[in-house]
Amino acid sequence: MNNENIKSVISAQREFFKSNRTKDVSFRLEMLNKLKGAVIKYQDDIIKALYDDMKKPATEAYIAEVYIVLNEIDILLKETAKWAKPRRVKTPPVLFSAKSFIYPEPYGVALIISPWNYPFQLLIDPLAGSIAAGNCSVLKPSELAPATSVLIAKMIKEEFDPGFIAVVEGGIESSTALLAEKFDYIFYTGSTSVGRVVMRAAAENLTPVTLELGGKSPVIIDEDANLEIAARRIVKGKFFNAGQTCIAPDYLYVHFSIIDNLNFILKEKISEFYGEDPYVSSAYARIINDRHFSRLSKLISGNVIYGGKTVPAERYISPTIINNATWNDPVMQEEIFGPILPVMPFTDLESVISEINSRPKPLALYYFSNNSAKQEKILRETSSGGVCINDTMEHIISEYLPFGGVGESGIGAYHGRASFDAFSHAKSVLKKSFLFDVKLKYAPYRVSLSALKKILKILS
Repeated sequence: MNNENIKSVISAQREFFKSNRTKDVSFRLEMLNKLKGAVIKYQDDIIKALYDDMKKPATEAYIAEVYIVLNEIDILLKETAKWAKPRRVKTPPVLFSAKSFIYPEPYGVALIISPWNYPFQLLIDPLAGSIAAGNCSVLKPSELAPATSVLIAKMIKEEFDPGFIAVVEGGIESSTALLAEKFDYIFYTGSTSVGRVVMRAAAENLTPVTLELGGKSPVIIDEDANLEIAARRIVKGKFFNAGQTCIAPDYLYVHFSIIDNLNFILKEKISEFYGEDPYVSSAYARIINDRHFSRLSKLISGNVIYGGKTVPAERYISPTIINNATWNDPVMQEEIFGPILPVMPFTDLESVISEINSRPKPLALYYFSNNSAKQEKILRETSSGGVCINDTMEHIISEYLPFGGVGESGIGAYHGRASFDAFSHAKSVLKKSFLFDVKLKYAPYRVSLSALKKILKILS
């Protein structure tokens, strides 16, 4: 789509928004129901497109791309009418003749840009929040997942007025052209490096943003952890979608006294989940494209104690464990975003905390221990977008937990109520009557400063 067409799309959406249709809650609910119906109608096609793009297993595709979206829409259908109502709040005594309210209002025209790793969920999930809040939306699916991009464009075109929701396909040129335009809100999911580009573009128009980014999410396994369960949950989180998940465990810090036992059990669980040869497993995905395959292949070095197999023609990288990794290793220099798991021993939890805190704040942090005091220490002394104690990735499922990053791992959050709030401006409203009009507050001021201080202290 060329620049003129993009301008035309945005112009049409501005006209649609000016009609005030999206401010009607019944319209929002109607559109959410239509979106839900479209997802259900196309769910088999969604799963097929995801397989075509990266051989994503059907079960993983349904759980992570269809179920999560349908669950989000159901929550918004249930709660939007309540969340959209003006909410009365307290009024300080100094404003005794007034009433105070917060009016949630839509921003206007929102741009939503999705990545390739969960190309359906990470576009349609925020779209549901944008609809619930009353915005028009321009969607930019990832060109790196072409089958899913084409399907999304078809689905949206069939179900929605382009003045309300439109899809702009294409590569970097399309993204650049979109970011050159003025939007009222931008929601971006993807890498930290591109997140900086998005934020710079948004700054030109002072456009508010939500940035869902990533980072190296650590896992700490302490000496008292249940190794059988910990290994199962780590393998599940790390190798789901072949490790191509923003909140996947990136690396392990393992207490030195249990590292050999844990490594042994990790190997057992990989074989249990994916068989002796994951290459033939229908439960194991592939790397999205040749560039990422090449990047990941170069990270496989050092003390490889499991896996390490690559098949370039299939973009296959086996589940791989690198033992005794260090921060000087290539695999520890960037977010891995693939099925390679570095393992590092530790002796002292304080040093682990210090090491984590010396690096950019991660999107997620995982700690395995039965010691409640140590759990609280981790929560109190580290900073991350989210935390799971004794599990990995599961916090993303709860609509009651806002999902988002902090620092270099992101700005803002969504899911459930947080999705509605992300796409809404909380407008402060003060209502006063004509019954009282205290003249003391008008010039020329007839009260001394000392008397004014006493009056204000009383009213406070």
